[in-house]
Amino acid sequence: MKSLYRSLPLLFVVVCSLSWVNVSANSHDDFLDCLSSYHPDESSSISKVTYTETNSSYSAVLESSIRNHRFSTPNTPKPLVIVTPLNISHVQATIHCSKKHGLQIRTRSGGHDYEGLSYVSHVPFVVIDLVHFKSVEVDVKNEEVWVESGAIVGEVYYRINERSTNLTFPGAHGYTVGIGGFISGGGDGLLSRKYGLATDNVIDAQFVDASGRVLDRRSMGEDLFWAIRGGGGGSFGIVLSWKIKLFHVPSVVTVFSVGRTLEQNASQLLHRWQYVAPNLPNDVYSLVAISAWNAGQNETRTVLVTFTSVFQGGANELIPLMQERFPELGLVKEDFIEMTWLEAVLFINGLSNETSEALLDRNRSLLPPSFKSKSDYVNEPVPEIALQGLWPQLLEVDEAISAVQTFIAYGGMMDEISKIETPFPHRKGTLYKIHYNISWQEEENIRSQRYISWMRKLYRYMGPFVSKSPRTAYVNYRDLDIGRNNDDGKASYKQASVWGRKYFKNNFDRLVSVKTKIDPEHFFKHEQSIPPHFH
Repeated sequence: MKSLYRSLPLLFVVVCSLSWVNVSANSHDDFLDCLSSYHPDESSSISKVTYTETNSSYSAVLESSIRNHRFSTPNTPKPLVIVTPLNISHVQATIHCSKKHGLQIRTRSGGHDYEGLSYVSHVPFVVIDLVHFKSVEVDVKNEEVWVESGAIVGEVYYRINERSTNLTFPGAHGYTVGIGGFISGGGDGLLSRKYGLATDNVIDAQFVDASGRVLDRRSMGEDLFWAIRGGGGGSFGIVLSWKIKLFHVPSVVTVFSVGRTLEQNASQLLHRWQYVAPNLPNDVYSLVAISAWNAGQNETRTVLVTFTSVFQGGANELIPLMQERFPELGLVKEDFIEMTWLEAVLFINGLSNETSEALLDRNRSLLPPSFKSKSDYVNEPVPEIALQGLWPQLLEVDEAISAVQTFIAYGGMMDEISKIETPFPHRKGTLYKIHYNISWQEEENIRSQRYISWMRKLYRYMGPFVSKSPRTAYVNYRDLDIGRNNDDGKASYKQASVWGRKYFKNNFDRLVSVKTKIDPEHFFKHEQSIPPHFH
């Protein structure tokens, strides 16, 4: 009798698994029938952009935008169907049929969701991949651009530059990031201290809701327009395109990037940077990258702190400014390099030797393909002794593994925009953002838990020195460690507020209110989606 009881849990799992397979198979077939009948006159066109596991292109399409290979293993749940829509009608059909047959939707623009939520789900699901929605329509006269969500940031920089070398948009540091996810989460970048976030400069959008309605700013209303500009992707519907303000950049910008090791006073310089960078003029973008470094074959491993800036102007202005504000860094005239704005974008991405066409390559990665990242915001300078406590942790990482902390200065225009202007609340009083990253080669995935544990230990160490009550985070650096909904995406208000307040502070309540109005049945959902109030 005991042996029977022991086997019951296993039997239950097997039965549940078989029923899940049957549900999936039925849903899959019914879904495809529904797609072809939704618009009979378009059935042939949508069938050409619909991929199932029996299709020879399925794996290539799925893997084309997987940016974190932690979620590209044999055990990673795969979508029943991938649709790469060519027009709005294809998007509407996919929403309608997913809803009708009980399938979840995940929407992917660039595939950079740090937890893979744009292409992984633990319930039967469909991926809408916006790879064909990538047009960039530049209006030089009115200094605006309409960008579809599937375009990458590099494409937008490039297309604007084609039309005018003195105009640009407030885009991301990383050029392979998809526009849809970038703006949905706020979108800080190279011009945030000068002009605010990408989302602060969105003036219209084209949006499809759970009923398949196509809405613009006027028809959606200001509450929903507020929510989609920083409230995180995948909660409210699908934004297909964004209208963004353009800004002037000078013909000459100036950059520098200098490294200092611990033996060259890196600890003191990093400590001093915290006081200097957030108070520099708005024209200066400033970041610091910190990693372990091997100076040479017989040299002792050390920590390298690299100070990088992009300045909207000539070296003749930046040199005296840095000598006055940060003389300790010891910059010399040769450190300052003048270039065009687009060359600066290439420079900041480590592509100085490439032509501008490199910005159109959406598949390039500058880091090993598997990673875990986390984020923090800092409101008071971290004591020097606390910074020194980081070094042993960085030095214990295997040499083959890339572990980098990046400090990105805020201040400037970021201090001047209200915390409630958009859902992104990390404004006045924030000195800088921290991006923690550890990445490894795909064959090292078997050791991924070891690397993730290291990251969590580093994050715990930093707890006393960063924002508190709540300890805040950047939604575009998605992190399920800070709280999550259930695997099916459902969550109570209380459960979701655990992570929601860390990303959005008090703006979380307004996001819940908007969700309750636009998607009361909670169709659009994932492990960190905003729930309606009564769930």
